[in-house]
Amino acid sequence: MKSPQPNSRQCFVCGLENPAGLHLRFYQTGAGEVSADCQIPEKYQGYPGIVHGGIVAAMLDELAGRAWMDDGPETRFMFTARLNVRYRKNVPVEQPLRLVGRVGEDRGRTATATSAVYDQDGALLAEAEALLVNLPETMIEQSDLEALGWKVYPEG
Repeated sequence: MKSPQPNSRQCFVCGLENPAGLHLRFYQTGAGEVSADCQIPEKYQGYPGIVHGGIVAAMLDELAGRAWMDDGPETRFMFTARLNVRYRKNVPVEQPLRLVGRVGEDRGRTATATSAVYDQDGALLAEAEALLVNLPETMIEQSDLEALGWKVYPEG
């Protein structure tokens, strides 16, 4: 199972119209699992050849939240309350990366998720554990997802 998740227009991580963004596309790859394959351009490096740690954290954050956005009855829009990142190895720019997020424990109004960045050989480069909080229902009801560009866009 691999089905595309929606993108937005201006999100830094997934916004397809954000000129400074990463433009990542995410896919539901199993129950409670989301992934993305990418190469991060060198303009997002910290030290030469290495993706800036803040960019890595942003990707891990997005993965954790998206793990709860599957198409089933468990779909949830959530804020990150806490993100604990572990940088295991340098994340290289301009190299193939595999990003994976997985749901954790459902605690009612809150939930947990994990996320990870792997290199092309499957070596773990960075990982995170997130505590997420449901968006208030009124905020979801007042949001115009279509105006935000929140939809599945054709590839290309």
